[in-house]
Amino acid sequence: MKSSRLVSILLLLQTRGRMTAAQLAEALEVSVRTVYRDVEALSAAGVPLYGDAGHAGGYRLLDGYRTRLTGLTTDEAEALFLAGAPGPAAELGLGPVLAAAQLKVRAALPAELREHVDRISGRFHLDAPGWYADADETPFLQTVADAVWNNRVLYAMYRRWREPTDVRRRLEPYGLVLKAGRWYVVAGPGPRTFRVDQILELTTADPTSTGASDSGEEFTRPEDFDLAAYWTAHQRDFHDRLYRGEAVVRLAPGATLARAVPVNGRTESDGWTLMSVPIESVEHAHGEFLRLGADIEVLAPPELRDRIARTVAQLAERYGNLLTDGGD
Repeated sequence: MKSSRLVSILLLLQTRGRMTAAQLAEALEVSVRTVYRDVEALSAAGVPLYGDAGHAGGYRLLDGYRTRLTGLTTDEAEALFLAGAPGPAAELGLGPVLAAAQLKVRAALPAELREHVDRISGRFHLDAPGWYADADETPFLQTVADAVWNNRVLYAMYRRWREPTDVRRRLEPYGLVLKAGRWYVVAGPGPRTFRVDQILELTTADPTSTGASDSGEEFTRPEDFDLAAYWTAHQRDFHDRLYRGEAVVRLAPGATLARAVPVNGRTESDGWTLMSVPIESVEHAHGEFLRLGADIEVLAPPELRDRIARTVAQLAERYGNLLTDGGD
């Protein structure tokens, strides 16, 4: 709708500053000619919007001009409040800030939209961590967040899974990611990914320098770094490295694996499903498949099938006397 598009132009110019007609057209997914017409409509309505010609030209608002928050649809207002994550915001030290921002937005909404967002707040609650995961202790999270915001170098004692476990790292923190209730910091050079709860010590001073003080060293964040794109690629690479093997199994009707991985399968005449399953290792798959008991049959690889067979034989020997003594 035109009215919604006009509000979008105002908000884009407020948040981004000077923009060309082509940039506005791309952001709004309309033609440049449509942008020209919309700009004329805004000017006719008294909005102090100016256009500068030349290579560095574009449209801009008069310095200091701000529009009130208007033009929100019901769906947009509901999505805005549904996106609020008080838990993570509090962890970052932004709990009061988020609450204040939501209060201001709510006060600016028409009565009808306030009713809708109140219904959202009362009927939906976001709780990201899993049921059986203990909360991670992240005492350095706010320090890391401050360094991300201010492009400040950090020096960390970090605990990793392989030897040597405790290592010192110089971090140029580009961004923070919250995944399944766990915080990760993406840091250069590299970049690489580090779990915030595995940081044992943290300082802004280089501990290897004699007589070093809190220097507050800054770094230059790469202009082309895209945190969301990096994380997507990181997850894809993680799964590629994690599941290096494959097992062929048969699953009983109604049985499911305890993880979400790509599988290829077909239902056989007896109702069981024959499928190929990516596995991390024989050792990991051995423990995972045993949880399904008699609802799974491992066909390949041979070493996995043999290992499970040996485990089942040991269990049968260990519990065989119970069957003998308690049987009818």
